[in-house]
Amino acid sequence: MTTTTLAVLVPLLPFLGAAAGLAVGRAAPGFVRPLAVLPTLAAAVLAVLVAVRQGGNTVIEAATELTPTGSVPITLGVHIDGFAALVAVLVGVVASCVQIYSTGYLREDPRYASYAALVSLFTAAMLLVVYSGDLMVLLVGWEVMGICSYFLVGHYWETPEARSASLKAFLVTKLGDVPFLFGLFALAADAGTFRIDGILSTVASGGLDHPTPVALLLLAGVAGKSAQFPLHTWLPDAMAGPTPVSALIHAATMVAAGIYFVARLLPVFAASAAAMTVLAVMAAVTMVGSALAALAQDDIKRVLAYSTIGQLGYMAGALAVGDRGAAVFHLLSHAAFKALLFLAAGAVIHAAGTNSLTAMSRTGGLAKRIPDAYWTMTVALLALAAIPPFAGFFSKEAVLVAAEHTALGDRPGVPAGAGWTVLVAGLLTALLTAAYALRLWLRAFRGRGPAAPDHGRQPIAMTGVLWVLAVPSLGFGLGAFVLDDWFDGEALAPTLTTAVLGTGLAVAGGAVTYAVWRTLAARAVPAATAPHVAHPDADAGLVEAEALRLPHPAEDPADPGRALLGPLHGPAADGFHLDALYAKAFVRPVLGAASLVRFLDREVVDTYVRGAAGTAKGLGWLVRRAQTGNVQTYLSALLAGSVVLAIAAVALANAFAGA
Repeated sequence: MTTTTLAVLVPLLPFLGAAAGLAVGRAAPGFVRPLAVLPTLAAAVLAVLVAVRQGGNTVIEAATELTPTGSVPITLGVHIDGFAALVAVLVGVVASCVQIYSTGYLREDPRYASYAALVSLFTAAMLLVVYSGDLMVLLVGWEVMGICSYFLVGHYWETPEARSASLKAFLVTKLGDVPFLFGLFALAADAGTFRIDGILSTVASGGLDHPTPVALLLLAGVAGKSAQFPLHTWLPDAMAGPTPVSALIHAATMVAAGIYFVARLLPVFAASAAAMTVLAVMAAVTMVGSALAALAQDDIKRVLAYSTIGQLGYMAGALAVGDRGAAVFHLLSHAAFKALLFLAAGAVIHAAGTNSLTAMSRTGGLAKRIPDAYWTMTVALLALAAIPPFAGFFSKEAVLVAAEHTALGDRPGVPAGAGWTVLVAGLLTALLTAAYALRLWLRAFRGRGPAAPDHGRQPIAMTGVLWVLAVPSLGFGLGAFVLDDWFDGEALAPTLTTAVLGTGLAVAGGAVTYAVWRTLAARAVPAATAPHVAHPDADAGLVEAEALRLPHPAEDPADPGRALLGPLHGPAADGFHLDALYAKAFVRPVLGAASLVRFLDREVVDTYVRGAAGTAKGLGWLVRRAQTGNVQTYLSALLAGSVVLAIAAVALANAFAGA
């Protein structure tokens, strides 16, 4: 079987699994779990085979014209370079882990069949984006992911939080997709093709006539899909969905799509210094702002959501300084430890019976009760904080090294200012990331309150997946030394300057956070006196939907985030009031315009419609009154009419005779 055929099967298998799951889910529930796991697992295996055959240093191209358009043709084909091969393996592995984990986490969920099918469709859409050689076909996968996210985030549709979060995710990403679509058309018009290889050839020959507007339009879509400032506000609210969905969205699909798109078409963006500068500023603001917000959150999944936004900022920063190898390397590394973080957080939610970190800070015994989640989450948080030798250290250092080279003018064609912007923001974010990562760990596993009710042993499907993902979270950083062929042949090893600065700042952030926590904990009233808020049935993922309804517990006096942020805590906890700003700037004007249209429709248009209807009704009443059904009445009216006509005729004749 050829490599191209294998590549076609990779997205096709989960798509067929999704279709079969939707078709037989209700009729044959026993087939739901195999149809969820096996096609995705097979796709992951085939993706590995494609990567091995591709070898990292070759590009696999195959295409056939999909339909004649009369102008720019649309083709169905694949374009597999080293980045595509590795990202497809990532998507397949993480999606398989999520599907296996979900069999235990959502085992009692009555809508598991539709959930599993949508996860498979989500996976197929992302794999289509990864392998596609034509931008129009890529757009199909891009949009299918959007609709899948709408349904999956709103899985617990009984709660108003899930309904509003799913709608917000859909609308905000669509807000970016509109200019993104125009950017694709403008790019194809300049290049004369939607084929990725043809576009890259056009850029290399200097044939792109309008690089700046094209790049800026495309960046709008990337900002929406990959949750970059200012279109990032949907991602923290999307935590209303099941935790495995959060792991999939944050690690292997949806948010990774925008970064991957820019990496694949980086020469288009690099052709415009203005676009690279905008991307650098966007990445810097995203990194620092999201890290500050994560330090102020009281919900475990919202902390991780803002963490994802910040790590995506690192990737966007690497692209802004012209190094797509560092960006994709961090994308792969981040996917491993972020999927582990979310799935371990699901285990914590499952065991504690609450979705709130503040309540968990009053809950003792979790570290001993769920050792698998405790140890694997510790590994993932160390990787997130970029502590050597964990994977996050090597990939984050690759980004900082790329920014340093650009800042020093070693990368021609990329503004040095972009390098300095990314470097300074990246170092500051390293400090803040270690602070909120340690804060999460302390509050989740070192709470001093009474133990929550024990809800039983967790399924092996959940705990086994955690250890599988712990392996790349710990060891994938070694790829910096052995995967050069898959990253354009560029070295990704850390350098002494950035390693010392980045690690030193991370250690400093963690040390200060721990010291503040110890001081506050010593002064605080023992939490054992406070009531524990827990859901009585934490046996399945459905506890998550109920946890959204729990009353928010009182402020934790031992919260280091509140002390470290000071007056910034309130704004940071509320996402710096961006939602309120958007409500005033966009939502209220739209609602006002809708009210005006409704008034005009009701009071003006409807008035004319009702008047026309009333006139017709009055005429009908007159005609109806004349139709009595009495023959004598009709004859009398006929005789009277004849007399009137005769008199009128005589009068007219006399008038004409006198004239």
